Amino acid sequence: MYRFLLTPRWWGINLFVVLAIPFCVFMGTWQLGRFEDRVQTHKEADERPDPGTRSPKPLDDLLPVTTETSGRPAVATGTYADQFLVPGRKLDDRDGFYVLDLLRTDSGKALPVVRGWLAGAPGSTEVPAAPAGKVTVTGDLQASENSGTTGVELSGGLPEGQLGMISAASLVNLVPYDVYDAWVTLTRPEAGDAGRGLQPVPAAAAQGSGLDLKAFQNLGYTGEWFVFGGFVLFMWFRLVRREAEAARDVQLGLAADAD
Repeated sequence: MYRFLLTPRWWGINLFVVLAIPFCVFMGTWQLGRFEDRVQTHKEADERPDPGTRSPKPLDDLLPVTTETSGRPAVATGTYADQFLVPGRKLDDRDGFYVLDLLRTDSGKALPVVRGWLAGAPGSTEVPAAPAGKVTVTGDLQASENSGTTGVELSGGLPEGQLGMISAASLVNLVPYDVYDAWVTLTRPEAGDAGRGLQPVPAAAAQGSGLDLKAFQNLGYTGEWFVFGGFVLFMWFRLVRREAEAARDVQLGLAADAD
């Protein structure tokens, strides 16, 4: 009754099932491992001291930015150069923009410094000028923004002097010097900025350090792969049963032999 399993057509079906089920188990296990890694990273982040409460360290000692160094106070010395306004940024649910100045360090590279947030829109609000001369800044370190960062403007077409995304990749064609692949946000107004409307921008949590949507996507994909593997096995048993019943009916003379 089950001799049909040795036919060429069923050899193909059997081979597919033999390969598909281990593959589904492997992919489901891999996605589950990714979810567990994110849970562990989130746990470790919760157990670490608040990055902002730790002692400031020189900028170069904290680079490149990782989930551990993100948010750590960084110190850099240099002279302010170009200024850019970053529109479409909210603070406490209020619309406004960031004031970003590039700090030319002694190495020649520039560090993007978000000096603060202003309410309103660029062009309609007076922007305080950056301090002149050599300054030393202390700010919370942040990784360069990307397309997934909240508030990033990707449509382009911004007026001169405005920036849609804070990253070295966005600045490389706008200034004639190298830019650090990181930025800092000042935790308190600089001398002369107090009372001029600039409000500190809180540091954001490092991407991948919490149980975000991607973590639960990994968990969802885990279930999908295991369900798909079970579905393949279920369909194989169903096809075998249907084929066996058809062969039995032929033997009993209840149906014509398809062959």
